[in-house]
Amino acid sequence: MRLEFGTVVFLATFALAVRAHAAPTYTIEEAVAIAQAQNPEIAIARKQVQAARGGLIEARSGFLPSVASTGFYDKRQHQSATRLRDEDYNASLRVEQNLYTGGAVTSQVGIARLNIEKQSYEFHEIADRVTMEVRIAFNELLLNRAKVRVREDSVGVLEEELKSQQERLRAGLVGTLNVQRAEVALANERPELINAQTQLKNSYLRIAELLGTDFRTGAGGTPFEIRGELQYYPRHPDLNECLARGATNRPVIKARQKDVEIQDQQYTLDRSELRPRVRAFSGYEVYSERDPEVGQEFNYGYLVGINATWNVFDGFATKGRMQATRARREAAVQALDAARRAVASEVRSAFFDLEQAERVLETETKNVQTADEALEMAKANLGAGLGTQLDILQSASDVTRTRTTRLSAIYLHNVALARLARACASSAEALDFGSKVKNSKNENHNAAQASDVASPPAKLSQR
Repeated sequence: MRLEFGTVVFLATFALAVRAHAAPTYTIEEAVAIAQAQNPEIAIARKQVQAARGGLIEARSGFLPSVASTGFYDKRQHQSATRLRDEDYNASLRVEQNLYTGGAVTSQVGIARLNIEKQSYEFHEIADRVTMEVRIAFNELLLNRAKVRVREDSVGVLEEELKSQQERLRAGLVGTLNVQRAEVALANERPELINAQTQLKNSYLRIAELLGTDFRTGAGGTPFEIRGELQYYPRHPDLNECLARGATNRPVIKARQKDVEIQDQQYTLDRSELRPRVRAFSGYEVYSERDPEVGQEFNYGYLVGINATWNVFDGFATKGRMQATRARREAAVQALDAARRAVASEVRSAFFDLEQAERVLETETKNVQTADEALEMAKANLGAGLGTQLDILQSASDVTRTRTTRLSAIYLHNVALARLARACASSAEALDFGSKVKNSKNENHNAAQASDVASPPAKLSQR
């Protein structure tokens, strides 16, 4: 079969267009990187850091001279009998420099620098939280996708069983009860499949929100695809080490520490109002003299001087500000203590959840094997005339439920690990003190094991 040149070009163009509009595929690390670049909360926190840097530039202006120009001009249309001139004008250019501010400028610069550090810690805290949420949402999507596969395969197996029973009924080998039981089992499984499919769609919505992307469906009905399987890697962190890391590395604790230091600097700034302010100035001035007897009309020249102010009594305004600042500092200290307790509680909670997931996973792994063996025994009993079809249907349901439960246990383990990593401001790999993934061979083994967990039970009619 020979294609014309125009047809080839059209097909190539069509293939490129389809590829261009195909939904992108992300791994969990790629999803985290996209969230770091596009998540709205992270973008807002990044802008707040930039705003804090602008505040430092503003505060440092107190150390630099300022240049200001002033001027006015007026002309009177009618004057009573007077010797003064009708016109009056003045223009000046002055350079002023702070000589002494009572520590106000130094405190303002200190507050601005502390604000930059605080906003930077707030940024890292938000970034770590978003990273945790992306990892949790990604694992949830993997879980729901695996559940959909389990439910689809289970529905397929039950459909085959119903078809087999109908054929056996027509052959006169079984009664109507067997067909009805197969129909009930299939009808009970289909709502579970619909629920799993809905949960999968919600997982895509959640990740799209965290990634800061619009939910525009691609060729496959979703805005993007994910690559990977729900896998379990054993991690054995130490609680005391996790608590120490959380108390030392957690950005929220460092941000609350900066709040205390900011209030210390604010107290110095408030107290500076009780001290004198001295400014030196120099400039050039052009002005008019309205009285002819005093001198000529047009005058000009340089000027230099010192300007000093001192609020001897301000109605206790400064005292009130200092009292308010002391109260805010005490509140900041209490907020720091509360943050430390909250971080320790987060570490312990995530650690306990991780231990629970480990125990549940160990139990369910054995339970999956037991359920598989029970299904095989039910098949053998039915073949020997010692069992019923109901035993097989119940055993098949147990296999599906135990495998789904084990998938959920893997998900809870990964969620607890992500929460623990965020609580300690570390990565999951950095927390793995007792067990490391040795090599890619172990990784492939775990992946195959996770894939096997998602496999459906064997065909029910297989004897």
